[in-house]
Amino acid sequence: METDRQGGRQGSLPILRLENVSKEFQLRSRSVITRRNATLKAVDGVSLDVKSGETLGVVGESGCGKSTLARIILRLEDATSGDVYFRQQNITRLPASRLVGLRRHIQMVFQDPFASLDPRMTIGAIIAEPMVIHKGVVEKGEERDSAHELLERVGLRRQYAERFPHEFSGGQRQRIGIARALASKPELVICDEPVSALDVSVQAQILNLLKELQDDLGVTYIFIAHDLSVVRQISDRVAVMYLGKIVEIGNSDEIYRNPVHPYTQSLLAAVPANPGRPKSFQQVPKLQGEVPSPLDPPSGCHFRTRCWKASSKCAEERPVLMDRLHHGHPSACHYPESTSVDITGITPVGRQSDV
Repeated sequence: METDRQGGRQGSLPILRLENVSKEFQLRSRSVITRRNATLKAVDGVSLDVKSGETLGVVGESGCGKSTLARIILRLEDATSGDVYFRQQNITRLPASRLVGLRRHIQMVFQDPFASLDPRMTIGAIIAEPMVIHKGVVEKGEERDSAHELLERVGLRRQYAERFPHEFSGGQRQRIGIARALASKPELVICDEPVSALDVSVQAQILNLLKELQDDLGVTYIFIAHDLSVVRQISDRVAVMYLGKIVEIGNSDEIYRNPVHPYTQSLLAAVPANPGRPKSFQQVPKLQGEVPSPLDPPSGCHFRTRCWKASSKCAEERPVLMDRLHHGHPSACHYPESTSVDITGITPVGRQSDV
């Protein structure tokens, strides 16, 4: 079977499919006088699929709903509406008694590796724990040896198994978090900003490790980040989110060469570039103002209050995610326009470390 540049299996059935998924939070005012309730829509009608063996990058500013979407997939949050299918099975309303079995196959790597590791447990015990919980992952009594093997696989010495989390650096702790996520032999791993707390050189090492593990194990990733250079480094496809909605989605190279949504264009314009970056792209306006409150989003297109293309139509009609330019990837904009970009002008994380 053919594979793409990152190892994704072209033409395979999706391992994960989301259909019109939304998540609302009901907020109550603490004021005794007003007593007004409000609805916060964190995820707003998201539909997408993820193919087996690929990496889908999900990118956007803080508060756009990326992490909430990840929690819905893991069933740490229940969707208000819509459906989530894993391996063709609807897991949206799976009973609690079956969630342990589901989470053997879907795991997460967290943003803060120190907060996600129990400080009272040794590293060996932390990595072995999923093997104990999920019966049958390894033969009984082999959990310790398997934990040691995973440590070596993520670039750490097996002797480290007797140490505690506080004895490691941030990059080493993230490697431990990756080993723990892989301990149950999952098919899908959600990486929720796993390198945002690390410096650039360590980011590159972790990204390279994730790609190596994907090549070896065939695992599927959803990689969440706000840094477009990081997302470009690892993703086969990219979904751009804004205020709970996907505004553009497509092949990674296509998104970076020909972004059509003004939000995507502005995000790319803000990425540090090499001196050889095309002058035409430098004219794209950088993002202005703050993200509107999800408690009171703008009418029509949510991005219109920060968009240089906005018209009265944008205030009255919400754009649908579709391929208006017939170039192969959809966007949610009434006035899409391709901006040709030389992706060699954007410095990917870790390029220096490959030397």
